Amino acid sequence: MKFNTKTIHGGQHDVDPAYGAVMPPIYQVSTYSQSTPGGHKGFEYSRSGNPTRAALERALASIENGQYGLAFGSGLAAIDAVIKTLQPGDEVVSTNDLYGGTYRLFTQVFEGFGIKFHFIGMENADSIEQYINENTKMIWVETPTNPMMNIIDIKACAAVAKKHNVLLAVDNTFATPYLQQPLDLGADIVMHSATKYLGGHSDVVMGALIVNDKTLAEKLYFIQNASGAICGPQDSFLMLRGLKTLHVRMQRHCENGKAVAEYLANHPKIESVYWPGLSTHPNHEVAKAQMKDYGGMISFVTKGNDYEEAIKIVENLNVFTLAESLGGVESLAGHPASMTHASIPKEEREKTGVVDSLIRLSVGIEDAEDLIADLKQAIG
Repeated sequence: MKFNTKTIHGGQHDVDPAYGAVMPPIYQVSTYSQSTPGGHKGFEYSRSGNPTRAALERALASIENGQYGLAFGSGLAAIDAVIKTLQPGDEVVSTNDLYGGTYRLFTQVFEGFGIKFHFIGMENADSIEQYINENTKMIWVETPTNPMMNIIDIKACAAVAKKHNVLLAVDNTFATPYLQQPLDLGADIVMHSATKYLGGHSDVVMGALIVNDKTLAEKLYFIQNASGAICGPQDSFLMLRGLKTLHVRMQRHCENGKAVAEYLANHPKIESVYWPGLSTHPNHEVAKAQMKDYGGMISFVTKGNDYEEAIKIVENLNVFTLAESLGGVESLAGHPASMTHASIPKEEREKTGVVDSLIRLSVGIEDAEDLIADLKQAIG
């Protein structure tokens, strides 16, 4: 089954067996009757499993070419479950440019439980090996990274992980399985903040994990169930609805992203544009090899690196909305230093290029001419 068909039918039954509903129904229930203790029809309590959520989890696994999918109450809940597979004394090698919430979870929660994190540049996968020792259990990758759009070679990272018998986890939020499928490239775990592109309509908060290994899947499911880190049936239904248009939305995100990136790259007031599709972008050739297209996430810095100028631009946008998050049908603009990455200390942010004047755009599916006109009037 091809990807575009999978987004609609992957992992799904043809129709609901009860009444023939085309979409999986919303099973808004907490518990299920049993004919005898332990005798039930596959579900006993909705923290442990719910038919609507199960349909979503099958769909998530299908579009990532995985065997097992798990849906969580948020992307951070999904990450939390992954790190809970580790023990005090274990170490993780992570990219140094990553979502601020992930950094906060790693440093302010799990470091307190004795897990050590190394935050390094991974644009050259060879740099990872010097940080691996007998305590290393995981490599954590984002690609493209948030917000600098750095590209990391997933196949190369997988080779390092396999060599040292450690897990490779890839945050695939920015790319989505429409653009790249990390399991096929050698990753062990794929994570999504499904809130973003998978849902696509800025109306659901959710996370997802997809794996191929049964033992790992069972371990993650146990942690999810024990911690109660689940999503509800209404959100599962909305996410299923979002998945069915992922392929057509992503195509437009990519088309508009290209138009906006090229406009900014040729603007006299813009110093730097970060978008993997530009031939000048670091590791563009890696992106070209592992991605189908380059997405709708763009970051840029104005000449003079002026904080006040950056704030003025995001405040003056009209079609772009100044807001947290990304990946919805509407275009959003953000100021990472004071919004999504505020939890990262200034000196650490700036080491990776997240300066106070950096602006991040989530380019939506509106008409590209309107988006460019809005940037033109805001930048001047």
